[in-house]
Amino acid sequence: MTSVASALRIAKMRTTNWRVSPQIVAALLFREWRVFRRVWLSVAFGSLVEPVTYFVAFGYGYGAVVAHFAGLSYLEFIATGTIAIGVLFSSIFPAFINGYFRRKEQRLYDGILSAPVSVAEVVAGESVWNGLRVTMVATVTAAVAAVFGVRFEAGVVLVPAIAVLTGFGFAATGAAFAARMRSTHQFDFVIVGVIVPMFVSAGTFFPVENLPKALAVLARLNPLYHCVELLRAVAFGVTSIGVFALHLLVLVAFDLLAWVAAVLLVRDALID
Repeated sequence: MTSVASALRIAKMRTTNWRVSPQIVAALLFREWRVFRRVWLSVAFGSLVEPVTYFVAFGYGYGAVVAHFAGLSYLEFIATGTIAIGVLFSSIFPAFINGYFRRKEQRLYDGILSAPVSVAEVVAGESVWNGLRVTMVATVTAAVAAVFGVRFEAGVVLVPAIAVLTGFGFAATGAAFAARMRSTHQFDFVIVGVIVPMFVSAGTFFPVENLPKALAVLARLNPLYHCVELLRAVAFGVTSIGVFALHLLVLVAFDLLAWVAAVLLVRDALID
């Protein structure tokens, strides 16, 4: 009977089940919240210390040499870049690392999927959660920037919404990468080969226009670049509505593609 049940389970997982129940996603969010209550202090600590380090090192150090970038003071320029970096790190790393250990070491996904839960719902629930948790990082970073003297426009209240939108996509991306990992020794390929180039070439510390033409084109394909541009748009009002809408559509498309890729890759990894 066990072998029959396993075969049926695998057959079910092989089907393209894209069902996403709001009730199940809510239950997964509640589970993540219960876990987060035990570790929130470490997350808050990192959310505070990391931007302070960036603002001291770049805002006061490098900012004393370079006064303005793209019509903004350098401190203002890196403020939104630092928020974007916090969104990237706080969404992709938990999804990437937790996704690997929950699948490979803890076998947590096997337990979850023994209930009437689809892979699409698991990926959606965890990606939504990681998108929501980065709002704390984005809010704390913006508050630290204000303490350092950055003057935001009223649109800064939209920063958490942009953080959720971007965080969802990067969380799904992290889940997709985690599904391809066979051991922790492969983590460096993603961290050094993908994440580091992504955050340094997104207009976080310098305008992408300063890059060679070919690299500047590649940088504009970086989802984090569009996050940075949206953050600067709402925080300082430095772009038109049309350009704002374009960046927004790119991030929405990125979210959808990342989620679909994550569902397919996680499903294949669990079947294997």
